[in-house]
Parts: sequence; structure tokens; C-alpha cells
Amino acid sequence: MLFLAYLSTTAGRTTAFAGLAKGALRTSSTVARRSSSASFVNKRSSCASQLLLPTFTVGRFASSSSTCSIARPSAVATELEKNLGVTHPAYEILSTDVVTEFGAYCTLYRHKKSGAELLSVSTDDDNKCFGITFRTPPSDSTGVPHILEHSVLCGSRKYKTKDPFVQLLQGSLQTFLNAFTYPDRTCYVVASQNTKDFYNLINVYADAVFHPRAISDPMVHAQEGWHLELEELSQPLTYKGVVYNEMKGVYSSPDSLLQREAQHSIFPDNTYGVDSGGDPVEIPNLSFEQFANFHKKFYHPANSRIFFAGDDDVAKRLEIMDEYLSDFDQSPESKPGSVVQYQKKKYDAPKLVRKPYPAGADQPETHMIMVNWLVNDREFSPVEEITITILDHLLMGTTSSILRKTLMESGLGDAITGGGLMTELLQGVFSVGLKGVKPEDVSKVEELVVETLKKVAEEGFSEDAVAASMNTIEFDMREFNTGSFPKGLSLMLGSMSKWIYDKSPTEALKFEEPLAELKATIAESGSKVFQDMIRDLLLENSHRTTVEMYPSKTLEEEQLKAEKDKLAQIKASMSEDDLKQIIDKTVELKKLQAAEDPPEARATIPSLELEDLKREVTEYPIEVTENAANSGVTLVQHELGSTSGIAYASLAVDVSGIPLEDVPLLPLFTRIMMETGAGEYDSVALSRKIGMHTGGVSVSTMITGVNKDGAPEGVIGEGEHFVSKLTISGKATSDKVDEMFSIFDLILRDANLDSRAKIIEILKESKSRKESSVQGSGHSTANARIRSRYNVIGYINEIMSGLSSLDTVKGLLDQAENDFPSLLARLENMRNVILDKSTCRDGMILDITGDKAVFDKIQPAVEEFLQKLPGDSHGGKLQNFYSEPHPWAKHIKQEMSSKAPIVDEGFVVPTQVSYVGKGGRLYDIGEEVSGSTAVIQKFLGTGYLWDNVRVIGGAYGGFCQFQPRDGIFTFLSYRDPNLAGTIDVYDAASDSLMSSAVEMEKNPEALATAIIGAIGDMDGALSPDQKGAVAFRRWLTRETPEQRQKYRDQVLNTKPSDFRDFAERLRALKDTSSAVVSSKAAFEDASKSGKTFTLKEVM
Repeated sequence: MLFLAYLSTTAGRTTAFAGLAKGALRTSSTVARRSSSASFVNKRSSCASQLLLPTFTVGRFASSSSTCSIARPSAVATELEKNLGVTHPAYEILSTDVVTEFGAYCTLYRHKKSGAELLSVSTDDDNKCFGITFRTPPSDSTGVPHILEHSVLCGSRKYKTKDPFVQLLQGSLQTFLNAFTYPDRTCYVVASQNTKDFYNLINVYADAVFHPRAISDPMVHAQEGWHLELEELSQPLTYKGVVYNEMKGVYSSPDSLLQREAQHSIFPDNTYGVDSGGDPVEIPNLSFEQFANFHKKFYHPANSRIFFAGDDDVAKRLEIMDEYLSDFDQSPESKPGSVVQYQKKKYDAPKLVRKPYPAGADQPETHMIMVNWLVNDREFSPVEEITITILDHLLMGTTSSILRKTLMESGLGDAITGGGLMTELLQGVFSVGLKGVKPEDVSKVEELVVETLKKVAEEGFSEDAVAASMNTIEFDMREFNTGSFPKGLSLMLGSMSKWIYDKSPTEALKFEEPLAELKATIAESGSKVFQDMIRDLLLENSHRTTVEMYPSKTLEEEQLKAEKDKLAQIKASMSEDDLKQIIDKTVELKKLQAAEDPPEARATIPSLELEDLKREVTEYPIEVTENAANSGVTLVQHELGSTSGIAYASLAVDVSGIPLEDVPLLPLFTRIMMETGAGEYDSVALSRKIGMHTGGVSVSTMITGVNKDGAPEGVIGEGEHFVSKLTISGKATSDKVDEMFSIFDLILRDANLDSRAKIIEILKESKSRKESSVQGSGHSTANARIRSRYNVIGYINEIMSGLSSLDTVKGLLDQAENDFPSLLARLENMRNVILDKSTCRDGMILDITGDKAVFDKIQPAVEEFLQKLPGDSHGGKLQNFYSEPHPWAKHIKQEMSSKAPIVDEGFVVPTQVSYVGKGGRLYDIGEEVSGSTAVIQKFLGTGYLWDNVRVIGGAYGGFCQFQPRDGIFTFLSYRDPNLAGTIDVYDAASDSLMSSAVEMEKNPEALATAIIGAIGDMDGALSPDQKGAVAFRRWLTRETPEQRQKYRDQVLNTKPSDFRDFAERLRALKDTSSAVVSSKAAFEDASKSGKTFTLKEVM
């Protein structure tokens, strides 16, 4: 898969070069869950959200906040210290170190026989992480490191199935299972909270990277990379291959094209100037011999960096890896042969690059501009690294940061391109620009970027601006909150940013000393250090490129014609015998892909037993106080063992009184609350207040179904009972909670709704983002559209954030530009309704997660905040949403018949791939849904759909989703070369599932594997704030502990008969409909196969 971005918690955004890493997030429903199915939206640019592997930098590359004091437990430090310097006869110790910032006790080893380096990190973290990284700089754009990264996981010396990766997805408790390719390295990572499972995962991955089947079996290269396909002599030749189709999807995205052109332009001489993911035009030039030789050259242990983190036994780590490393002798040439050379700053003057991007027939002819600097051609010192990180935040980190703000307010474009600084490779790049630029304004964008930087270099930053950025960056570093992703993975990626270039892995994680030094410098000379850096690295640096992407309404057609002509030429040059060989190879490959792994091969894959699973649901603390402190507000508290002195708070405010016609405005309303200023604070001052006193504040909407009073749990309801909340969330150290609450109150009461220019800016950016999302994340668009046809909440979600919302944003933009008073009146009415004095407090819930010390300290601030909130503490009551239908429900049901009819829809965009969705009603209202459905859905996605949509069909991903609350089931594909054929695969799923039920009667182990995988999905690792959020949502929906346990028991007790029942339901799927995002040509081809759609041009 394409790992499109190296994300930093610094600002929760992608870097400018979103093509930074191509990861084998080998799409499945499991992995999609762990990555939120791929959507980490860039908070600065409107780049399409892709299937992303979220990663979190730490140390000097993380963001952080505060002169804050975040407490860390130290009781386990003595035990962890015992793990320093553990010896093993096969290894020599190179160094030991303690990274106090993260409580990490580190020993760096070298394996004596093979020369491999191994970093053992002991932490108080049961989510154990293992990774092995190879330095893999490519010399061309055939995508060989990316294809190899996919391929090594397709069977190995010890593990004989066609795809052990899938068996691990199907039947392990993994909390992370993935691989990803950067421009200069390839990483393979696993994590698990279960020690036995963790060792199983390590063994499979270690054998895969060192002894893959792929280097001796050309069929793997053909499947994962590319091959010529032909079934009959009369048919045209076609290219197929998973990576080939994945990259066709990437190269269909204008944002991705812009980023790639920028990277290539700034690195003309070193490995970063080619595409490690692969250019679809170049991928077919990769031979099997080149592919195998790449593995031989770069996958020797001497060229690897092996990483462990967590609370597992250090001696066992060394023992496991010695088993694999001892197969190899030293390879003195491996490391020197993979060294990445610096790109020297060589341009005497800035360069301009102009390239086309694919545009739709009715798409405005606007341009995309990005200005790029090669920041350094030498190693940065630790202080320089943290300084440029802070500088990046000052320039680009928030909507009020000077460079971002100036560009957006200029009116020259619709949205930001580039994310500012990228420093995860050997050299840093700074990129920024605009998209949606009129042709006559193209030159003005570069001029504005440079003039703004000159102004900042001359005038500097205010003391408040510096303090806010410093606090934001420091808070995040100290909090070290990686969500549900392993902290060990964050530590690995942070250490790898130096270790992969033969520097100290642990020094890369430390930030205390350079941070203190930077603070001292700022105390002495203010923002001068940042001004000097702007001059040195940007203004006086001529190694700069400006990439201009201009629209071409014929590019897609030209690319398709070029591919067809090339294939026709290849076919014409072949003899009939040659073509018959291709037909034979096509048949052979499909036969291999369709064949079941023999029992003896499956038996080689290590697995857990059902007895290894935890049978009880994990419950999290919750205490609910209605009318807390006589305020009329409900207070919900979650006291955990430790939250490092941080309070996580959310204020939920009811919005059910808003007219249905204004519900689509809620996403705009929540952005206004954060981005236009409030009260006496303009947008800049508000952003700085948030940065100086908190670890971040955000506003969102929450629409969630609830269990109806008196109705049995686990039964499909009518969809009329739900709660609708506007939620203000934030985090702060306990001594700053009063400041955080004051911000909550400020933006709730006094957000500046009348900022016309800012609202137009927000709407333009939102339109650009949504258009990009349709092209890059068409599966999400299709899924939302399908679900909107069957369910009230699905309809609400679609009109707020789905394809319908694009039309809404266009209409609001026109209203804002031509009749702003009417839009302002709608926004003001929304706020008046939300803060209705007589009832608003009854709909308010304050939810807080913290530890005992936090709650003891913040209690006065909580009580004061509750008293100051808007509304009457003795006011009236809202309706009971648990016994009465939500007021929107009746009107939505009336709308759905006309605005969301159950029809097959096709959405036309410029693209070379398809996103194919089909769904329907699996369970009717009143029917009970068993927990066994979780097992079967997972099995179907990682089995039948993986094999037929991805492996045989060549799509990048094929998966399914089922919602137990509404009974709706959907099939989805991602970056799919097929359309009609994929729908045929969906239609045959029930037959396959029925056959699987028969097989499971004979093979209980297969059933056990499926159950284990489902439990693994349910038991992911959670951060403290996530634990509180889970407990809150359980309470809000009125889901009882008894129902949760019943559901888990049903999962654990799933039987073959459950598979049969599910298959029958799937065969009789009711009111089916499709939603597909694809090209006009693909829809025309599908119609020849009898698949017709109601088409709509999106772009």
C-alpha cells in the first residue's frame, strides 16, 4: 500500500512531500480500522486523504507543548534499569543509554556473525513492538522497493502459505501489522499486547524478510508488481498487478502529482529524485531478475536495523533474532552500498517546473503552485532541529500562523498546498503554495511567499506567538500520546530518523537539552534565532523550485491511449506462440491465486489457541453526576491510574433544535468556532491563547444512535433514536484547566460568526478538500452514499460530510460571496438555538478523564466552569431522546425517498482506477444481531475479498463493513482496475461463505483462527483519553456491560452454523444498491457487461 505521509503529532498533519513513504498497509477491514480506513486529513492542505499509515514522530521531530510540567510514574524505573546491558554470546554491546524523556532503557547491540545492529528498548508498555528496517535507496522509478515490500510477505522458508500476512491478519491479536516504504528505507513492523502472539508475529516477519519465496518464484513478482495479462488471442493485452494499480491511483491524484514533481525537482542528483513507490509508466520495466537482485543487495542483516520496545524479556528478544541472523556471515559491502548521498545545494537561481494534472470536463481551469526549498545539505545539530521544528509551527502550524494565514487571506487560491517542513529523510524540505489559482495569479503566489518570509525575517515573531508554538510543541513531546498506535512504533520511527543514516538511535529521541538551549537563546534574544534561520535556510538559499501544475482535460484520455497503444505495439511484435505463453501464464497465475493453501502449509503458520483469549470485556471507570454542583449540567468523570498530570475534557452541547435544513452547516459552524476568533480575540490571538495554555482545543459534531428505553439490546432499531451534540474538546495540565475551560466558554458563546472573508476562505478550502477526497478516497465516498439510503444517521452523515456536502459547500460559498447577511442570519440562529437559555444546560454534558491527582486539583475549576456556562440551571427539559424519536428523524425519512433513492449511482472523476461499493440491508428492524457477525465480516474481508478483489483482481484493497446497530452491510474496493468484475465478486460472496461454513465443520482450527482475529480487533491498545472516550460513548448510547459481555461471548462461541446463516442473509441481501467512483471510460466499459449506473460528473 501507499504510505502517503509521515505524520507528526506536531500539528497532526501531513508533510509537504506526501509521497514520502509507500506502505504495505495491505488493505483489509482490520487494517482499515487501525488506520481509520485511511483518513488522517491534512490540517493545512487540501490534499486528498489516502489510506494512510499514521505514524508519530518523537523526540526532536514531535510537537510538544508547554512550559508544562507533565508527571510521569517512576516506580518501575528500577526494574527497567535491570534490562540495560543484558548479555548474549551472539552479540556485542555497542552502547547503553536511558532516554529519560520517554522512560526508555536502551541497549544497542551488534550481532557478531552477521553484523546486524539491534536496539533493545525496555519500557513500561505492554503493547510490545518489533520492527526491522533496511536501507533501500532505488536508482529508478520502477518501484522495486515498494513491490519487494509487498512481496516478501507472500510466503517464506518456514511459513509456506501463499500469504502468511493474511493468516496473521485473520488470526492474531496484533495491534499493528504492517510494512511501508520510504524513499530510502523499508520498514516491517508488528505489535501485540499478548507475548505469545508477539513472538509468533516476529518469527513470521523475520523469516519473510530474510528468506522470502518471492525471490525464487516469479509469480509473486507478477502478482504484486506487474504482469501482462491475456485470456484469449482476440483480446487486447492488459497490465495487472497490485502495486501497478495502486500507483495508477496515486498518479490520478493532482495533489500526489504535485508532491512528486516537487520532490523530483528539488533532488535532481540523489535517490530522492526517483519514485520509490513506482511510476506506472516505469513499473513494467522492472524484470524479475532486477527484483530478486534488489533483495540480495539490500536485505542482508548487515544493512538492517532491528528494533524492540516494550515490557517483554530482553534475553528472549536476542535469542529469537539470533536464530535468523546466524544464517548469515558478515557483508562488509552492504552498508556502504546503501549509503544515501546528500543532494548538494546546486541551483544558482530558483527553477520553475510546469506539468499538467488531470482535470474533469467541467472543472474550473485553475492551477496548483508549490514553492520548495532544499533546507540543508549537511547534518543539523539537535538545537537546529528543534529550532526549525518550532519555526515551521510559527509559519504554518495553525490557521493563524503567519505564512499560512497570509496565503489564505490573499484570495489568490482556495487551499494550501504543501505542509511546510519535512525532516524525516536525510535532508529537509520546506514546501508551501496554493491550489485553485487563476492563471493570471500564478506568479503572484511565489512572490507572496517570498515577500511574507522577508517581512517575518525583518520584523520577527511576537513574544506570544513564540510562546504559543513552544508550548504546543513541548506539550505533545511530553504527553507522548500516540492514540491506539503503539508507542514503540513511534520510538522506532523517531530513532530511525538518525539510525538509518548511521547516527545514534537514542540521541534522536532526546529533546530536553536542545529544548533548554533554545529556550535560553529565546530568553536572551527573542525571535532572532528564527529570523536568522529564515534568512539562512530560505531567503538566501537559491536551491528553490516552484512547481506549477496546470489543468489538462485530455490528460486522462491521453494516458489511457498511450497505455493501450503501447500494449497494442507489444502484442503486434509477438508471435502467436508468444501470446499463447502469456495466456498460459495468465491461467497459471489465476489458478495459483485461486488455489487453497494445503493443510500442511497452513499448519506452518504459528497461531494462538482460544484458551489464550481474554473472555471478559474490559471496562473503564465512569462516574456520572446529574445536575453537578446544582448547575443543571451532567458531569461524567473517568479516574484512571495515571494520565501524567493531564486532564482530557469534552463539553457536549445538544443541537437537536437546529432546523434540519441547517444541519449541513454544522461542519462550517464548528470550524468558525475555532478559526475566526471569539469575543475580544481575533483569530490570531485566540490561536495563541489556545497554544499557550493547552495541548490543543477542537470542535466537532457527534451524531450517535442510542438504545431505546425498554427495547431489547442488540436488536436493530428504527433509527429514530439518537443524540446530536456539538463537542468542544481539549487537554491541559491540571494547573491550566481553568484556562482551557475559559476557552471552551469563549468559543461557545462568542465565536465571531460575522467574519465574511474568513468564512469564504474556509468554504473554498473545504470545497478543495472534498474534491480531492473524492478522487483519493473514493471508497469512503461510496460507502457514505450507500449508507445514506437506508438509515437516518447514515443520511445525516452523508449530507454533513459525504458527496452531498460538496454541493452544500458550493452553495454556501455562493451565498457567502453574494448574500452574506442571509448566511450570517442562519449561523446566528443556529447559535441562538444551541444556547437557548431555557433548555441548553439540560443538554450539556461535561466529560473529563484524568488521574486522582488531576481530579483533586481541578475540582474548583470544574465547579466554577459549570456555574458560568450559558443557560438557566433550573431551566426546562429537552425531550428524552431515549424514549422519543429525534426531531430530525421524521423529516429525514421523508427526504430520503427523494434525495437518497435506492439506485445504482456512478460518480465520474478524472482517475485511472475505480472505487466500487455495493450494499444493502442484511438485518431488518426488530431482528437481533449476534456477535458472530464480527467474526464472519472479518473472515470475509481477509479471506474471500482479499483473494478475489485484491490478489486475483489486482485492486489495492477489497473489504466489507457491517454495522450491528443499523443492519447495513457494504462491500468496498480501493484503487481497483475493475468495475463490473468486482461487483460480480461481491455477488458471489454468499456462495463462498457457504462453502467456508462446510469447511469449518471439518476444520475447527480455521474457525478458531477467525474468532481470534475478531477478538484482536476488539481489544486494541488505547491511550488514557481514548479509554475515557470509550466509557463515555458506552454510557451515552445506554449500552450495558451485560450486553457487551453477551456480544463478546457470542464472538467467542461462533459456530459454522453462524456462517451458514450469514451466507443465507447475504444471498438475500435486501434493497441492494451500488455507488462507484470511477472514470467515464470505466463506466462505459461496465455498461457493456450489463452494469449500468445513474451518472454524475463530480469534478
